[in-house]
Amino acid sequence: MIPKTKLYFSERIVLLRIMDIFFMFIGFAICNLYLNFKYINILETTISKNRLVLMVYFLVIAQVFEMYNLAASASRFKTTRNLFVTTFVCVLLYLYTPILTPVLPSNRIDILIFFLCIFISVFVWRNIYIFTVANKKFYKYILLICGQEDILKDLIYHVEHHSRDDAMYGYITEKELGGKKGFLDVKNTNIDEIISKNKIKEIIVSTKGFSEENTELLNQKIVHYFEQGINILSYEDYIERITFCVPEKNLTKYFYRYFNFSENHENRLYLFFMRCLDVLAGIIGLFFMLFFIPIVLLGNLIWSRGSLFYKQERVGAKGKPFWIIKFRSMVTLAEKNGAQWAIKNDARITPFGKFLRKMRIDEIPQFWNILKGEMSMIGPRPERPEFVDELGKQIPLYGIRHVIKPGLTGWAQVMYPYASTIEEQEKKLRYDLYYIKKRSLFLDFKIMIKTIHTVLYFKGQ
Repeated sequence: MIPKTKLYFSERIVLLRIMDIFFMFIGFAICNLYLNFKYINILETTISKNRLVLMVYFLVIAQVFEMYNLAASASRFKTTRNLFVTTFVCVLLYLYTPILTPVLPSNRIDILIFFLCIFISVFVWRNIYIFTVANKKFYKYILLICGQEDILKDLIYHVEHHSRDDAMYGYITEKELGGKKGFLDVKNTNIDEIISKNKIKEIIVSTKGFSEENTELLNQKIVHYFEQGINILSYEDYIERITFCVPEKNLTKYFYRYFNFSENHENRLYLFFMRCLDVLAGIIGLFFMLFFIPIVLLGNLIWSRGSLFYKQERVGAKGKPFWIIKFRSMVTLAEKNGAQWAIKNDARITPFGKFLRKMRIDEIPQFWNILKGEMSMIGPRPERPEFVDELGKQIPLYGIRHVIKPGLTGWAQVMYPYASTIEEQEKKLRYDLYYIKKRSLFLDFKIMIKTIHTVLYFKGQ
């Protein structure tokens, strides 16, 4: 039997945020009543600035530490780990921003109560979520219309491994494909009844492989369902939506059927705003670089003797070359035999260089490139001319990534950081193209949040 209760992806994220704050304040109320805790007094009827600041701190920090990543939120281990770090940082920030928040409590035990109250209250709610809402009975059921076995296998794989709130009810086709469960014969199935009984609100369509007669029949039904308010998605659009990258099948000579630049590509207000952010980030980044130079210099003297900086030619916007600046993280003469891909656990990276890369400290000098306008904070990572020439010959549409400025960080960088083969570079390209297609302030914000998470969890290359 198909459960009738379903919560969509966005609804579950909103639910998590609301209930995190609700349970946290319930915890404070209990502490106010039974532990004489007054640092955050929820029993006061007036809405105070202190409570609003705490809410903002918690929600922003929780976003950074992936408390609203649905895959992580369904895991008790990841939830506990992320919640502990979120609570610790939130409490620390709240205690030491006295202009925005109350002064430190005179009774220091209140600090411990403050921490435990947030952690335990949200921990209780998150376990309730894991055993109820995160259960598949709250997923929305989708119907597949698919006539080719390879496409069906691809769809089912993506539904099972990438979709965050979808479960497949079944697939409609002319004959059973590959022994997959959920087969519904196109001629003998009452599709209207299935959609009505199971409240299906989304149908994924690929009519390739159907006979002309059945294609016409399905097209008529699809128009009818669309008129009823059911969301109809092509196979390609659905894959892009759940993987956050352009589907591999779209990288053909007919790419223009599926790919277009974001409206922000020519939006002067957006471009001006991003340039202002780049200039501000460049100034702040170079200021902080002054503090890191002594640390990097000392680390180089002990573990990696050689020059502090290194310059390397990269390809920028419109294919124009420029010189990128970084803190050196590899041994000297690392490429005496010619240009080589950087790979995971690369032997050429010094022990201190590994630390720099994990923390992304080696990238800090690139704020100079950002300030000069050769790079932006967000965009495809710039590649070397030798690699661009090679990749352009083997990967269709590789040159499209140069339509915008390269970035210090980017969608491909946070979603798929390692790429040491042609196949992996092709995968990263699909993420870069997704960013170019969907470019927006909201996506830029997501990239910055994911970048901060990458740095704090030492996930850099």
